[in-house]
Amino acid sequence: MRLRLPRLPRLLRFPVGSPLQLLLLACSFALAAYAGVRLLADDWFGVALWFVGAALLHDLVLLPLYTVADRAVVRGLGAVRRREWVPYVRVPAALSGLLLLVWFPLISGRVEQRYRIGTGLSTDVFLARWLLITAVLFGGAALLLTLRLLRLRRTAA
Repeated sequence: MRLRLPRLPRLLRFPVGSPLQLLLLACSFALAAYAGVRLLADDWFGVALWFVGAALLHDLVLLPLYTVADRAVVRGLGAVRRREWVPYVRVPAALSGLLLLVWFPLISGRVEQRYRIGTGLSTDVFLARWLLITAVLFGGAALLLTLRLLRLRRTAA
């Protein structure tokens, strides 16, 4: 005869993954704690100020900007008939915007002298490379959309 324990209500159960998942989660928390301790060791106030400033900049400036841009794309493509076209504009625009955000100091040339002293290289190539990457992203999205439309046309015929 087997002893059966009562089952806990669903809300009280703790979802536990596999041992590998738990190990990876523990390692990631340990790595994040180590990075946090190292990052905050020298100038904790400056780092905290940077995080707060970045959150405020994102929430108060960038989020409304890309929300308005996304709404314009949805309306421009026709929200009813061509809604499935929107990701083909969203994805390359998001990736290009992220690259611009990360590499803006070098793309704009604002850190030309500091970059030249540190690396011995010029920042002149960053704007052209970002524009080229952006063109490739949008061109690839246009190619994928064209292939999708051709496939849909073949299946409809």
